[in-house]
Amino acid sequence: VTRFGAHKRADDTLVDWFDLVVQAHAREPFDVLHAYFLTQAGFIATLAGRYLNIPSVVSIRGNDVDRAAFDPSRFSHTMFALQHANVVTANAKESIRKAKAFFEREIVLIPNGVDADHFKPMVRNEALAVSLGIDSHVTPSEAKGLSHAMRDSSVATLPQSDKIPVIGFVGELREKKGLQTLLSAYAQVHRKQQATLLVAGTIRQGEDKQFFDEFVAANPDLQIFVTGYIPPNDLLAYYSLMDVFVHPSLHDGMPNAVLEAMACERAVIATPVGGVVDILEDGANGVFVNVNDADQLSEKIKFVLNDSALRSRLGKNARATIAEKFTPQKELEANLDVYRKLGLQP
Repeated sequence: VTRFGAHKRADDTLVDWFDLVVQAHAREPFDVLHAYFLTQAGFIATLAGRYLNIPSVVSIRGNDVDRAAFDPSRFSHTMFALQHANVVTANAKESIRKAKAFFEREIVLIPNGVDADHFKPMVRNEALAVSLGIDSHVTPSEAKGLSHAMRDSSVATLPQSDKIPVIGFVGELREKKGLQTLLSAYAQVHRKQQATLLVAGTIRQGEDKQFFDEFVAANPDLQIFVTGYIPPNDLLAYYSLMDVFVHPSLHDGMPNAVLEAMACERAVIATPVGGVVDILEDGANGVFVNVNDADQLSEKIKFVLNDSALRSRLGKNARATIAEKFTPQKELEANLDVYRKLGLQP
């Protein structure tokens, strides 16, 4: 594996990436160049593929057609990859529609897969809840014993009466992911019933962090926990704490956090944007809310939190959806099929 770093000037980075690909190919010839994202990586893979006379595959992930394609400095790179890559794939139907609005061509749908053997329903990790400061009515010493006893359990949660409900979000919370909508909705929920907001991740630095800090300072009664970056392999324990998982994005590709939460049998509330509409069916394996609608989001959160049977049904149906349609093996086979159609023998 060759890792190409970035430089202060994007044009310098692209020149170096092209040279490095050509040099690496001279040392050990490639059969195919496969790039993720249309811009930068997709442009270089497509250009280098044409230069070296080897096929290129470019995979659209979401942001490349949601935002990067509207950046004048990157638009020409986006169009070059769309027009000249041998194969273009996308992980969401909405991304395909957007890409075809720029340039009409065949685009192969390859949804993301999630490892349901790793992301699975498990008992609430009381030791983690206590370490985070989430009030679960369990002492630290009791939590340590529970953690050892329940480590391999498939039980989804402790009884609702034993804990304060947790509303969860995973990833980098920022404007695109519905930062303001989520905070406003949570505040409305908290005014009606005690609940905790757990952000298993970070707040984007800059204006988003400033807004978040000002919101927290103005609402000192709210129970908001931000963990900082969590390695993907450690997220399972955090999903176990969440009674409802919320993903109120303004636009998106196919968010892995939604897939992971579904695999963990969490009740998911999300906006019908990007690839989310390919994953969730409203009322069957999740709940949809309108974009930028904090009032509706707060009502849906309260509705789901107060109906344990609904949470259980949504969670089980969500995991069944993952097992049927969104597995790593299906994603792998779809990519291998692309290579085979290029005449390769992976």
